[in-house]
Amino acid sequence: MLNYTAMESSPLERRVLSKITWRLIPFMCLCYLVAFIDRSNAAVAKLQMKSMPWFDDAVYGFGFGIFFLGYFIFEVPSNVLLEKFGPRIWIARIMILWGVISSAMMFAKSEWLFYLLRFLLGAGEAGFFPGMILYLTYWYPTAHRARTVALFMTAAALSAVVGNPMSGALLKMEGVGGLAGWQWLFMLEGVPAAVLGFVVLAYLPNGPQDARWLLAEERAWLTASLGAERAARVRRHSMTLWQALSNGKVLLLSLLYFAVVIGGYGLDSFLPEIVKLRTGWEDNFHVSLLSALPPACAAVVMVILGRRSDRTDTPRAHVLIASFLAAAGIALTALTRHPVPVLIGLCLAVSGRWSAIPPFWALPTAFLSGTAAAGGIAMINSIGNLGGWAGPSIMGWLKKHTDAYTTGLLFLAACFVAGGIMAVSLKFRAAPDPEAVEKLLRGSEERA
Repeated sequence: MLNYTAMESSPLERRVLSKITWRLIPFMCLCYLVAFIDRSNAAVAKLQMKSMPWFDDAVYGFGFGIFFLGYFIFEVPSNVLLEKFGPRIWIARIMILWGVISSAMMFAKSEWLFYLLRFLLGAGEAGFFPGMILYLTYWYPTAHRARTVALFMTAAALSAVVGNPMSGALLKMEGVGGLAGWQWLFMLEGVPAAVLGFVVLAYLPNGPQDARWLLAEERAWLTASLGAERAARVRRHSMTLWQALSNGKVLLLSLLYFAVVIGGYGLDSFLPEIVKLRTGWEDNFHVSLLSALPPACAAVVMVILGRRSDRTDTPRAHVLIASFLAAAGIALTALTRHPVPVLIGLCLAVSGRWSAIPPFWALPTAFLSGTAAAGGIAMINSIGNLGGWAGPSIMGWLKKHTDAYTTGLLFLAACFVAGGIMAVSLKFRAAPDPEAVEKLLRGSEERA
């Protein structure tokens, strides 16, 4: 039987995966950090935009969430086209387009323009995250994916650490050049995405076959290992695109992700406002600094849990642990008013919110491959991210009609509990069968 622990200690494997990680992950993290700042900077802009007569919590919640409707509509076709045209060209196209739309958010001077531009931003970014998840399967064996996704997704958590203070500082440009601070925020924060889109064209290889920075033996080992895993998946779970889109496991994973995303974005979209109300700070810049503390904690916790998930081959259990951690933190935040317990609760909640996602993505990538993977991953992400519309919309509606966040927060906690329960109800192994992979690898070596 193939010994994964022994494989991880192989000098060749360590060298190859180290090269890939240092070459790709920092750049991918930078791209995702910029993406997440652009999709979530409205949470900080809200602190200033709420002074406009047309803007209230319900408008903001619906507008923040409608991003995910555009995301949903264009997600699957975008990811299928990514596989057809190659990640380099397609990811560059996505980044340049969403950067332009993100800057155009500065023109959101009415309720309907706010809705339209948020919808277009979601449509423009559609395919980026599932494309990156699919791209990682081109480089990393299954046994390394939860920790790798965790490293990649630290960018999303850290986007608030970087983005919230930066956005808070940009709000101080109120009146400069005749523009509001929130207009400067949107205009300037959209530029890096467009610039990075052109960098992608020069820097990102489509796959190991284009990686001239790997030695021939390193490319051969990686190609053989990934090929053996892919063949084992095809033998056990062979699916066409349409079979993947209607597969029961894919649909259950979509529902699980939907529950977790409702909780995650419902919390993210109102985090600065909750911090402001529950801590008593009035200055928006100081609020943005305090709002960066929970995601800073999350960046550490999600890497630890992602590595543990891979090491123990228990991604379902780790989705459960992280989801329940998020639910406990949200409940603590909802039921207390003292600033210290509130911040502790938010740190727990945001840590659990982000830590559930890396082990989650180890599940579909373990049994989907090829076009089925492109479509299945995109469908899970698109259906799940409808929760990004539902969560903020429900939170905004409940806040408007109850004049408090308590009911909305308890609803989010319940969503995380439901997601954790669904995770442990899944009955399939995440890692490929070791004996099948070993047999295919041995056959590949003999033919060589």
